[in-house]
Amino acid sequence: MPIAVGTKAPDFNLKSKTASGLADVKLSDNFGKKNTVLLFFPLAFTGVCTQEMCDITAGLGQYAGLNADVIACSVDSPFAQEAWANQNKIGVRIVSDLDKKTAADYGVLVNGLGGLVPGFPATSARAAFVVDKGGVVQYSEQTASVKDLPNFAAVKATLEKLQ
Repeated sequence: MPIAVGTKAPDFNLKSKTASGLADVKLSDNFGKKNTVLLFFPLAFTGVCTQEMCDITAGLGQYAGLNADVIACSVDSPFAQEAWANQNKIGVRIVSDLDKKTAADYGVLVNGLGGLVPGFPATSARAAFVVDKGGVVQYSEQTASVKDLPNFAAVKATLEKLQ
């Protein structure tokens, strides 16, 4: 079950692959500056995840206009994430939760791809969080199935209220 609205968002320091190498990405770097949309997705190179990240990439300007930084997180390695992002022209900053600690901290670590593939190792569920500039969760959603996309209209409505 995902962490609740009103909860202090667990900070993280995860790796992201950039053109110049591996970079540290900390949620707390946004505190006091901008809101954060944190998106968990199960795995790179899968159909629904690719659709979600391509759609978000196309709308990144909307999130920037709402003073929000978008960070996507999966349990893939940063190298697999980079190859996937390059192949699909994904412009969202993606971070690697290879040890699955962040997904567990947010309450969205699931086994068997959320029951779709029994025996499959744990991955993150598909989930969306809005974390305000003060580091407090203002929106929390884990989709009913990893095949479902989050309610992005509700995410944007939450960001609008934080303006």
